[in-house]
Amino acid sequence: MSLIPHNKPPQYSSHLGLVLLFEADHGCPVALLDAAEITAIRTAAASGLATRLLALPQAGDLALLGAGEQARSHLQAMLAVRTLRRVRIWARDPGKAAEFAKTEGARHGIAIEPCPGVRAAVAGADIICTVTKAREPILLGEWLAPGAHLNVVGSSIAGTAEIDTPAVVKSRFFVDYRESTVNEGGEYLRALKAGAIAPDHILGEIGEVANGTQAGRQTPSDITLYKSLGIAPQDLASAHHVLEKARAAGVGQTIDF
Repeated sequence: MSLIPHNKPPQYSSHLGLVLLFEADHGCPVALLDAAEITAIRTAAASGLATRLLALPQAGDLALLGAGEQARSHLQAMLAVRTLRRVRIWARDPGKAAEFAKTEGARHGIAIEPCPGVRAAVAGADIICTVTKAREPILLGEWLAPGAHLNVVGSSIAGTAEIDTPAVVKSRFFVDYRESTVNEGGEYLRALKAGAIAPDHILGEIGEVANGTQAGRQTPSDITLYKSLGIAPQDLASAHHVLEKARAAGVGQTIDF
């Protein structure tokens, strides 16, 4: 996998690479898949799981911050786990936000509202997905409505952050993998360095919420947050799922060797 930040979808994905699957009995290769598509699938699917587990049951006011490939896959994931009554989008390039609203609105048969600023996009939202390339926070904690759920996805290295420290402090903070977050979770590390939180601010991994060993949302007013960095088991699970679907549908190419 290589990250090429200047690539512009849909012609070129910013994440390029290959996923190679091996069968477990003898270690033979069984599938070669496009990592860009797998990344889009697994990242949004994990956010969908987090939203299903942590967002209010009646949540349906979605704010998307960012208008790239992850915004598209996250919209699809949010539609899979909640009935959306309102969708707003913001992007640094207003033209991209407007094009996203037009294209994806038509694709899913929903109205999507482009917003001129982040604060306007998240006002009253109960599901917020940050899927940007921002190096510094674009979303402030003071803008979050009680009961909101956040999927913080775009920042993937220690030196970047999409949300500010007050947003981290006021949230019930869950992660995909604790070890990754304590090394590369920019939002968590900034808040920790500032002394605003302690290491136990990470309440658990999303898998622990899924299997019932860690409590998720506790009250309707809780602000819940899922920090996504991406982990190999998600890639493997998604690639295996795609392989099984491809086999069932009879699609793809088979190579004898």
